[in-house]
Amino acid sequence: MIEERFGALSTAMQRLSADAPRIEAWGRHLADVFARGGRLLACGNGGSAAEAQHLTGELVGRFVNDRQPLSAIALHADTSATTAIVNDFGEQEVFARQVRAHGRAGDVLVALSTSGRSQNVCLAAKVANQLDMTTWALTGPAPNELASLCDDVIAIDAPRTGTVQEAHLAVVHGLCAALDEALGVPS
Repeated sequence: MIEERFGALSTAMQRLSADAPRIEAWGRHLADVFARGGRLLACGNGGSAAEAQHLTGELVGRFVNDRQPLSAIALHADTSATTAIVNDFGEQEVFARQVRAHGRAGDVLVALSTSGRSQNVCLAAKVANQLDMTTWALTGPAPNELASLCDDVIAIDAPRTGTVQEAHLAVVHGLCAALDEALGVPS
């Protein structure tokens, strides 16, 4: 059973290596966004929320070496705002309302959904597009709704949610490494 899971992850990672140039381009784009005073917003549910928070934590803190903190917000992490929005406006609006509050033209939204069908994440991408933000999706197998809504997507072709999430973590770390390289931070 474990060997099968590791085999699936190995296959997913081999496929993901083809997206390395895309991840590097994302890193360069983010460096430009941060240089202009922009920010990154990230959202997802469950394990994808954990990955979103992992990404923003690496940006506000550091990935490998010290650098200036970067403006990055995991939209689920403000529990008071999240629970108030869900209570007053419904679960569909939980991320979209925060994108409206925090997002500006030129900012980046990283939207994570292993299925690509999470309606609250899809609505956040729609709002981000309306605000002229850059939208990137991390999903499971494509095609899916979230992938179709975003400017760019890295879709992990794997049958298990856990494998998709493990590959998303590799993308998060790859993006942080690419960003730090673009910023001139020693690795």
